[in-house]
Amino acid sequence: MKTSAYLTYPEFMRRYFAQRVQKISVNPGFSCPNRDGKISVGGCTFCNNSSFSPDYCLQGDSITEQVKKGLQFFAHKPDYKQFIVYFQSFSNTYAPVDVLQKYYNEALSIEGVVGLSIGTRPDCVPQEVLELLADLSKKHFILLELGVESTHNDTLQRINRGHDFETSVDAICRAHNMGILTAAHLIIGLPGEDRSKILESADKMAHLPIDMLKLHQLQIIKNTAMAKQFLADPSSIPLFSCDEYIDLCIDIMERLNPNICIERFVSQSPDTWRIAPNWQLKNYEFVHRLEARIKERGAFQGRLFQI
Repeated sequence: MKTSAYLTYPEFMRRYFAQRVQKISVNPGFSCPNRDGKISVGGCTFCNNSSFSPDYCLQGDSITEQVKKGLQFFAHKPDYKQFIVYFQSFSNTYAPVDVLQKYYNEALSIEGVVGLSIGTRPDCVPQEVLELLADLSKKHFILLELGVESTHNDTLQRINRGHDFETSVDAICRAHNMGILTAAHLIIGLPGEDRSKILESADKMAHLPIDMLKLHQLQIIKNTAMAKQFLADPSSIPLFSCDEYIDLCIDIMERLNPNICIERFVSQSPDTWRIAPNWQLKNYEFVHRLEARIKERGAFQGRLFQI
C-alpha cells in the first residue's frame, strides 16, 4: 500500500524484496555512439560523466573489483545485505551481446547481488539486447534505465542528444512488451524549455508504460559545451531557484500515472564539478522541503492524471 503522496523508490522495491537493497555503481568502460563518432564526437552538451561517477568506479578494474570497493564504500550501512549493481557510466548496452552477457553475468555471480540496473540510451537497445535482458529477468531483478532527457525534439537537437523522442517511445514500448522493468530519466530545465513545455513532457511520460521515473534538475557542469555557453552568457540558460523547482516537481508529480515510481526528484553533482545552481542543500534536505510543500499544497501523485 502506498503510504506517501507519491510512489517512492523504497515502496516500489518492497514489491520485489523483503529487505532494503543498496545500489552499487560500476563502470565497465563502454563508450557512447554520441562520442565515438557513430553519431557524433561531441557528446551531449550537458554531459560530463566524471561529475556523477563514484570514486570507486575506476575504469580498468574488473566488475568484481569495483563491486568489492563499492561494498567497502557502503560498509557504514551494515543493514544492507542485498545489492543491485548499477551499470551507470555512458551507454551500458552499447557493445556486442556476448560482451554484455559476460559483464552482466559477472555482476550477478557476486555474493549478495540480487539484480542489475542498466543505464543506457534509447537508441542503444536493439532487439537482441532486449532478449538478453528479458532472459536475465526471469531469474533476477533487471531494470533498464533509459536517458530520455526531454520529450521535445527541438530540445534534443539543441543539446546534441543524437536521437529523437520517438526513439525513446519505441525503446520503452519494446522493453515493456518483453516484460522488462523500465525507468526513464528526464532533465528538468533544459535550454528552451519553460514550465509549459516541462509539464507537457510530464503528460507524455505519464502515458508511457514506464515503471519508474528519475527527475534531474539541470546542472551546469564544468568541461561541458553547456558550461561554455552559460559562462559566456548566463541569461541564455535560465535556472530555477530551489523553491521554483520544488513546485515544478509537485506539478509534474500530480500529472503522473500513480503507478509510476518516482525514484528521485533531484540529483547533486559534487561542488568541485558543478558551476550552477548552488542550492546549498543535501538531497535529504531537499526531499524534506519537497514533502513539506506537498503537504502544504495537499498534493498527491495522479491528481491531474487523465487516462
